[in-house]
Amino acid sequence: QLYNLHPFGSQQVVPCKLEPERFCGGGRDALFVAAGCKGEAFAVTGQELCQPRCAFSTLGRVLCLAYSEAGDYLATIEEKNKATFLRAYVNWRSKRTENCRVCIRMVGHNVEAPFSETYKDQMSIIEMPLSEAPLCISCCPVKGDLLVGCSNKLVLFSLKYQIINEEFSILDFERSLIIHTDNIIPVEISFCVGYVALMSDLEVLILKLESDPKNGESVNHQPHKTNNSMKQTEDVNNETLQLESDDFVICQKPMELLGEKSSQSGISVTLESTGLADEKTNYYHVQHLLYKRFAPDISSYVFSDDIKLHSLQLLPIYQTGSLTSDRKNLSQEKELLSLFCFFSLPHVGYLYMVVKSVELMSVYQYPEKSQQAVLTPQFLHVIASNNLQCFTVRCSAAAAREEDPYVDTTLKACPPVSMDVCALRIQLFIGLKAICHFKNHLILLTKADPEAVPERRESPKRLLSRKGTSGKLKTPPVAEAGWNLYIVDTISPVQLYKEMVDYSNTYKTVKTQSCIHLLSEAHLLVRAALMDANHLEPGEKAELLEAFKESCGHLGDCYSRLDTQYSHLALPYYKMSGLSMAEVLARADWLLEDGSQKYERGLIFYINHSLYENLDEELSEELAAKVVQMFHVAEPKQLPHILCSPSMKNINPLTAISYLSKLDTSGFSSILVTLTKAAMALKMGDLDMHRNEMKSHPEMKLVCGFILEPRLLIQQRKGQIVPTELAAHLKDTQPGLLVASVLGLQKNNKIGVEEADSFFKVLCGKD
Repeated sequence: QLYNLHPFGSQQVVPCKLEPERFCGGGRDALFVAAGCKGEAFAVTGQELCQPRCAFSTLGRVLCLAYSEAGDYLATIEEKNKATFLRAYVNWRSKRTENCRVCIRMVGHNVEAPFSETYKDQMSIIEMPLSEAPLCISCCPVKGDLLVGCSNKLVLFSLKYQIINEEFSILDFERSLIIHTDNIIPVEISFCVGYVALMSDLEVLILKLESDPKNGESVNHQPHKTNNSMKQTEDVNNETLQLESDDFVICQKPMELLGEKSSQSGISVTLESTGLADEKTNYYHVQHLLYKRFAPDISSYVFSDDIKLHSLQLLPIYQTGSLTSDRKNLSQEKELLSLFCFFSLPHVGYLYMVVKSVELMSVYQYPEKSQQAVLTPQFLHVIASNNLQCFTVRCSAAAAREEDPYVDTTLKACPPVSMDVCALRIQLFIGLKAICHFKNHLILLTKADPEAVPERRESPKRLLSRKGTSGKLKTPPVAEAGWNLYIVDTISPVQLYKEMVDYSNTYKTVKTQSCIHLLSEAHLLVRAALMDANHLEPGEKAELLEAFKESCGHLGDCYSRLDTQYSHLALPYYKMSGLSMAEVLARADWLLEDGSQKYERGLIFYINHSLYENLDEELSEELAAKVVQMFHVAEPKQLPHILCSPSMKNINPLTAISYLSKLDTSGFSSILVTLTKAAMALKMGDLDMHRNEMKSHPEMKLVCGFILEPRLLIQQRKGQIVPTELAAHLKDTQPGLLVASVLGLQKNNKIGVEEADSFFKVLCGKD
């Protein structure tokens, strides 16, 4: 489903001097662009113009870029004279001009104290030599460790700090672990607090590195099952080579293995610890989580680029409120709550949850062939050649269930993870080539095709926001080259939430699931923003919390209005909204069908539960009468129970007796109706009616009636035991019945011994 909403807002052009070949961003304001043997850093702050920060020379052409907020460093793979090099640029914010001095050192090189002042004020480049050429890199967003992919192994460099003196330390790395992988050559990798995802052209493997409880074992090999399957795979590969030599092409079948079964994929994984003995190095063993293999499309086999995977990404969501504003290195204090893995084929994207269990959450069908995609907690952004697509995600729905055990109970609710995803916008954007994301910024590279260059001035240069408020963009001097690097900001979650709520009003008078679906999307959008609260200002968080409560109220309205199997969800959503019962009943006026007397299950379920929960809220006489009328129509058997609720204290006794008299009673329900009538008669001072009702049944049956509804005798208000007016009257007129009834309540576990004792103390204290 496509909603024509407006998630994209302001746009600006990055003032690059050369055509970007690689770019990446991260942290609060860092954007890096590499072109040729030059690198540029920019500061991206809000909707202000993107400002150049510094420029630096690289060893050669940059093949890969990755920025780490933890440690504030830039990692690169660079090529010079057909050789590749792995480097990390640290302290880059100190570089003022392109020609100022730069320090180059080897990884692990000990720095003497006299050089501390030099390192403090200049950029350093850390060289990290490898025995094999690096192919891809990934930085852990929590710890800042660097994982490097090579043809037959992954190398982990742990981030650490060399302490020079009490006032100064410098960033460094330690080669701590080598993950040997056979039968898979990584094209992309992603790394996050021990979780490793690697992807080849048609395969994805997800592993988890865990601390080894046996400190003596520094290397832990895979189980024999993997090795056996490895031998079988080698045999198959040998047969494949023989067949291919006879002009046959063998394509393996698609496969998906989850959990422990993924160790049978045929990919051998072996760990080799390389950390120094005197360092506090964690030794690991490996756990296989997922293996997925895709089959190539034979019909277009000659176009190999059409069948390759792209955009591998691990997305972490952290514990809400785990950070404190007064700590340093906030990114190192994050506590992982949930983790998601995304990867994509040209026409289909896959999103998995990979922490406690490995599950396929969502499958995205693209309307056009995709080139690249980025996953955020709120959205999935996908670029095709001529448009930018924005899809919803279910990450916050899954994370909410990890964070709060009360979700999916009568206390709290959240839209299901299985709810269909939708497209919020497909925005025309000509010549898209690459995309990256950080915070609410999308960095987009566009490049006109050679034959389209003469018409490039007519191509759209900006995205129009909903109200057309984006500023005019000046064509940069480099526009004649036919390329541009844009920063497109997504609008604030609250602004998009309000638009989604307005859009949902078109379904307000129609009983369809579309209203619930769109309001659920709006709710999850606000949830996701609140889960990333460490990037929010206090005012923004308060605004989001208000939107969250409002969205819960809207969903409560939907589920109370619609007669579906999920009507019970009205209760937890109304509870989360913070609305009082009186406010919910006031909203219920428009929930009726043209003024008819039909009341849907969701609203009845909410009111019934609320009246049972001894809320410290007393309904007005008018609202109490409305509740009695609703239950007389929808749930007449519950009428005696709801009249005993403390919230119904203000009900007119004559109104209550009038509705009770209309009930068709039999069995114990007649006793309950009798006792309720007696209580109401006592309330309005009609002692004759009260005595007549009490005499209509023997005392033992009356005891059974009190057991069916203890609130006829005992109520709780603000946590205190309060005897009812009927209990006080029975103390004077029928004390034996009162004592027998309280003993019956205790015997049937309706009240405890302490509650019974407190009841009699309060009751006797009234004299």
